[in-house]
Amino acid sequence: MTSAEWHSRVVIVGGGIAGLAAAFFLRGRGAAVTVLEGSPRLGGKLATSEVAGIAVDEGAEALLTRRAEGVDLIAAVGLADRLVDPGTTTARIWTRGQFRALPRHQFMGVPADLDELERSAILSPAGLARARQDAELPATPRPGDVPVSEYVGARFGPELVDRLVDPLLGGVYAGRSDQLSFEATLPGLAQASRQRACLADAAREVLSQPTRPTPAPVFTTLADGLGTLPPALASASGAEVRTGAMVRELARTADGWRLTVGSARAPEWIDADAVILALPARPASRLIAGIAGADAAVAAAALREIGYASMAIVTLAYPASAFPEPITGGGYLVPAVDGRPVKAVTFSTVKWPHLARTPGAVDRQPARPRQLAGGSDQPLHVVRCSLGRVGEETVLQRDDRDLAALAAADLAAATGVTGPAVDSRVSRWGGGLPQYTVGHLDRVRRIRDGVGALPGLAVCGAAYDGIGIPACIGSARLAADRLLAYLETRATAGQAPAR
Repeated sequence: MTSAEWHSRVVIVGGGIAGLAAAFFLRGRGAAVTVLEGSPRLGGKLATSEVAGIAVDEGAEALLTRRAEGVDLIAAVGLADRLVDPGTTTARIWTRGQFRALPRHQFMGVPADLDELERSAILSPAGLARARQDAELPATPRPGDVPVSEYVGARFGPELVDRLVDPLLGGVYAGRSDQLSFEATLPGLAQASRQRACLADAAREVLSQPTRPTPAPVFTTLADGLGTLPPALASASGAEVRTGAMVRELARTADGWRLTVGSARAPEWIDADAVILALPARPASRLIAGIAGADAAVAAAALREIGYASMAIVTLAYPASAFPEPITGGGYLVPAVDGRPVKAVTFSTVKWPHLARTPGAVDRQPARPRQLAGGSDQPLHVVRCSLGRVGEETVLQRDDRDLAALAAADLAAATGVTGPAVDSRVSRWGGGLPQYTVGHLDRVRRIRDGVGALPGLAVCGAAYDGIGIPACIGSARLAADRLLAYLETRATAGQAPAR
């Protein structure tokens, strides 16, 4: 019996981008697929809603093109014609009360060109002199995984870590460089640094490596928002997709797996031949902890070790005339050491010029500016402010009105924008970003070893190999391929599918 003839049932727990991608990769492969999402909607951290009449992403608003998984999946579901390029990818650092150019020749804040770093004036003269010692210092011993700040600080000094590396890592992980793993968050640089004592040389090597076969912008997005990808993916997968279906228990059966769904008062049981847990680490741990055996216990324990950071995105809309000078660049980052609540700002209508166009107009014709209520012909700027770092959870305890006011005040201090925003939106992502702290790669190995010993079970998502959309899609492909191989083996052995 071939895999195409073998009709098994696969249940995917979690309807975020990883779970929906896994469902798509399983389509037409001899398995009936069901996706169970506990919340009322699909998409996880991909969601789009309107601000001042403009559809703006609430969570992730771009995906990297250096990894092909994201754009390839978008093309596979028929949305390639909706991909749009950024108008600019330049960014700045707002530190010590001034905007300073973010050096272009750097890798997550690790400089490859010290002269360019000097021109940026991000570092003090003493900090720059310390950074230049990287070229002269002997190799820094690194017997195992270490915090980013420990290794990079040993090469360039603490000021470069505080003013350049920390804000870039904070923008991605909402974490801190004295906790984040060098091996897990900067794997390419970690590998190159094993062959080169000078870390600037290692950064140059990483930056010189070819990426995609044809030149492409670093980022891309969908014209109607990345929040439009999950429903398109769910539809294209052909899977049965259910929201409001909370899985409370996972147990082994003689033929496969049984999932308990819904409330304790009215439970529903679903049998499956194979299960993918496309969940954050903690809920995945709770389900795996209920499975008997040492392997499950090892995986559950390792999953519990993965912490998460909370954050919020405050989206504000202003008339362009509210800014004293024309906005240039796609946004700016703020070092934690400066003590500001906003850690990153994106000028959405500058970074993504299509947002300033009339609905659906994503061609290359001159833009028609969005207009304000009341018929004003002033163009409108949409700005996304990101708040929340590890250790700053009290900032996020403010109500929406206060959080929006806090973000607006910080934006005004940086840009001089005046007057109230014409519209605002607060999007909260509690426990939204997994923290790749020191030892993360070992934790992931223990998780995969433990889960790998449980036939017909796989995990995927942001907790493992990267938090970006392409990385999540890549982990979904691995999980789907693993289960397809398992189901093929079952079919060859003549085992009956679960009913």
